[in-house]
Amino acid sequence: MSRFKHGKKLMVTFVALLMCTLLISFSQAQAGGSTLAMEQSFPNVANGWAKVERWKDSNPMFTAEQYPPDGRGDQNGQRLTFFGGVGQPHSSRFLLYYAPQYDTNAKSTPVLLVHGANDNADRAWANPNEFGPNTCGASSCPSTGLMQQLVSQGYKVFAIGFGHKHGDNYYAAEHIQNAIHIIKQTTGASKVDVVAWSKGAFASRMYASSVAKGGGTPYANDIRKLILIGSPNKGTDFIFRHGWTFNYGIIPECGGNVNAPSPHTQMICYGIWRNHPELSIYSTSQGNYFPGQKQMLAKWDTTYPLPATEQDWYTTYYGGTGFFTKGDGIDTAIQQGSLINKLIGSGIPDTIATYLLSGNENNIPNVHNEHTGPSDGVVFVNSASATDGIGTVAGNVTLKLNHLKLAWAPQSVNVIEQWLNATP
Repeated sequence: MSRFKHGKKLMVTFVALLMCTLLISFSQAQAGGSTLAMEQSFPNVANGWAKVERWKDSNPMFTAEQYPPDGRGDQNGQRLTFFGGVGQPHSSRFLLYYAPQYDTNAKSTPVLLVHGANDNADRAWANPNEFGPNTCGASSCPSTGLMQQLVSQGYKVFAIGFGHKHGDNYYAAEHIQNAIHIIKQTTGASKVDVVAWSKGAFASRMYASSVAKGGGTPYANDIRKLILIGSPNKGTDFIFRHGWTFNYGIIPECGGNVNAPSPHTQMICYGIWRNHPELSIYSTSQGNYFPGQKQMLAKWDTTYPLPATEQDWYTTYYGGTGFFTKGDGIDTAIQQGSLINKLIGSGIPDTIATYLLSGNENNIPNVHNEHTGPSDGVVFVNSASATDGIGTVAGNVTLKLNHLKLAWAPQSVNVIEQWLNATP
């Protein structure tokens, strides 16, 4: 009898340990060969979110990325709090945003929103007016976005937040996979709809196409619909097409502080050559500060002629020393990391219903818009609407909107809702 009681006690202990393990597996979820750990949850969140979590992926493929040393690329706003007060988060960490009713809304397939370069989930999807007028592609910016609209229509909505604002898209793609894994566990869904914008669209396409680093996770058949907004599907050469133009917003001695890559390593400001390889798009002896931008490069000079009236246009694009600038040219940058050909060649599986949303108004305030061919001010229409390598194109629409307004304008939101509601 005592032996029976002892065995029963062992069984109870075993069951308790098993239940504990199951509970832990939710916060330390296995995704591929990685262990995901939820480090902290934040219940008090601005801009209408229900909560935000910070997650860490222990996969050794993640290494520390380099940030501009003057702090222009550091996290700010509530994101700084979410990343534990660390302005330059390690690439292994990401944020997962939960919208209201993420666990109760009626739509069966949850939606993951993926933001673009030099942006965040708050401004992109929940409060386009976070940084004030003229920062959302219009002189007046709304205080709510796509997130609130989708929630009101019954969707379970989530969003990802990346640490490095111009980071390696291999890392972003891995975290998109991680986010989908967590969302499936949270909601019980087998697949997720991904709505991704700009650089985030590029990284989302990488995951869907199994373009991964060694040790990364291949596509796991868990995307139902993939909506790519303003995506450089055939690449972009935007920063190389316009000579020295962007440097005035980037090079500090010329008055710049924008967190964006320059096509030059040197420039004359007020009569003196200024050396800033760390603010260039290239990998140099100083480091590699904008890896995700190199990965999206492709040449368009044979499709749309370069603007020969813009200062140092030739040497900026093809490399060399101009009158006021010096750079290595787009071919060098492409050789250092472009993934366009690899991405197109890998292809999006035809099991994913893929939708392309483009804009054809190049009127972004306070920006030298792309004007050498039809564009949304940043990405050529012929790149964003390109279907090369896409197995199933379920929709392809171009709207009279610029690159920023594509993420929140009513016309765009209406199209996105129609696509989410459509039968795959």
